[in-house]
Amino acid sequence: METANQRPRRQILWVDDEIDLLRSHIIFLADRGYDVTPATNGEDAVALASERSFDIVLLDEMMAGQDGLTTLDEIKSIHPTLPVVMVTKSEEEELMNEAIGKRIDDYLVKPVNPSQIVLACKRLLDARQIREQKLVRDYVSEFSSLHTQISTAGWSEWMDIFGRLAAWDLEIHSYNDPSLSEMHHSQWRHCNQVFARYVEENYAGWVAVPRTGPITSAEVVRQFVVPHIGARPVYFIVIDCMRLDQWLAIEPLIAEYFAVRREHYYATLPTATPFSRNALFAGMFPAGVARRFPDLWTPGNDEDQSLNRFENQLLVENLARVGVKQPIHYQKVLDASDGRAVLKKIGTWKNAGLVALVFNFVDHLSHGRSESEILQEITPDEASFRSLTVSWFSRSALFEILKWISRTDSTVIVTTDHGSVLGTRATIARGNRETSTNLRYKSGTNLQCDPKEALLVRDPLTFGLPRFTPSTNFIIAKEDFYFVYPTRANEFGRHYRNSFQHGGISLEEMILPVVTLTPRR
Repeated sequence: METANQRPRRQILWVDDEIDLLRSHIIFLADRGYDVTPATNGEDAVALASERSFDIVLLDEMMAGQDGLTTLDEIKSIHPTLPVVMVTKSEEEELMNEAIGKRIDDYLVKPVNPSQIVLACKRLLDARQIREQKLVRDYVSEFSSLHTQISTAGWSEWMDIFGRLAAWDLEIHSYNDPSLSEMHHSQWRHCNQVFARYVEENYAGWVAVPRTGPITSAEVVRQFVVPHIGARPVYFIVIDCMRLDQWLAIEPLIAEYFAVRREHYYATLPTATPFSRNALFAGMFPAGVARRFPDLWTPGNDEDQSLNRFENQLLVENLARVGVKQPIHYQKVLDASDGRAVLKKIGTWKNAGLVALVFNFVDHLSHGRSESEILQEITPDEASFRSLTVSWFSRSALFEILKWISRTDSTVIVTTDHGSVLGTRATIARGNRETSTNLRYKSGTNLQCDPKEALLVRDPLTFGLPRFTPSTNFIIAKEDFYFVYPTRANEFGRHYRNSFQHGGISLEEMILPVVTLTPRR
């Protein structure tokens, strides 16, 4: 760890009309790496701040002549980001409010001892460096713990592991430490490798014996939505293609208005809208949905809009099976104008026992990024894609809708149908012309894949998937692989590398947040 002797000496401007009485404090600070330039009045302090560079200002609130608040104003007008610590004899609320309003960074109450000053300086000048050093130590310890845990993890432990990985991802990306980022990336990739193997070995068992494994898409409505219906209005909001880390990034904005209870579930395979979202609303695996709507899927059809056209009916029937009789309102929000329309109308749906809203923006952003060079430049990685999601959400109709709901006696359940993964490695898929076009999964006849890089589902029914023909099978990409065909494999491999995709087996696509929000009011 860097010591006071190793780092550049910090420069303090200390403004106090009794500075001569503080010589012992100045000597103490000098011994700890802080050089103090004294000033006895506000005018001299402003002149010094305009002529020289300082790291921090200690400013007496009560001085003869120009007072501390006026001096604060003038210093901030010269250097808006220069940290200023107000030193005051008073803790009056009105004075503190005025000082905070003038962008004071911290305050100390007289009499102050030298250690208090050092702590204040560390808080404002060295906090980031100290946190980063602790972050590295903590992550090295966490790395070892996770490495041990994943070898024997079950479905519940995988939820915990991914929650920790996602939280660490947000923390690590707030610091610029390439070596730590590389360690985290390596850990994440290893976890996905082991997780894919775990899903391959256990998923069919979850389908065959329901409720012996994790809560899946087929059980979300029954487990998380139905228990709330009846007591008060319930809003069920599905944000298409939202990863856990994206939710973690927007959760602090929502927490200002709601008490947040976050849980997790597993998306059904393939982790793509036609399968996982139909399962979410229908309360059954895709094979069951296909039996109910035999014309819904046709081989090779990947169009999300046509394959999800019965969501409202699926939800109504799902709720009816568990005895829910309250009226339901369902609305799909495809763009900003749809969102504004919902915001205007939502107050008229108060008699509905359940209002279900599907927001497609994150999914559109994911798909649009693949075709837009500008979006690829703006969002080259998961962290920047996450930041763009936060930027959208903070200005979105969805956030305004949630704010409106927060002023009512209601319950909100927010979730997603699947996540996405940044595809970085191409893998060869072999099939005929009727094969579906998705990059992370394919259905067709006699499909073949590399078993180390993708899962071959020979009998779709064992995975709860529809069998379009007697010879239908599926291949589902693992980890961060994506499918290309043998012809022009290198060309398409380059074209789709570093694009966000969904439909496969990865932590990011399968383990999803389902969040219950209760208005704080």
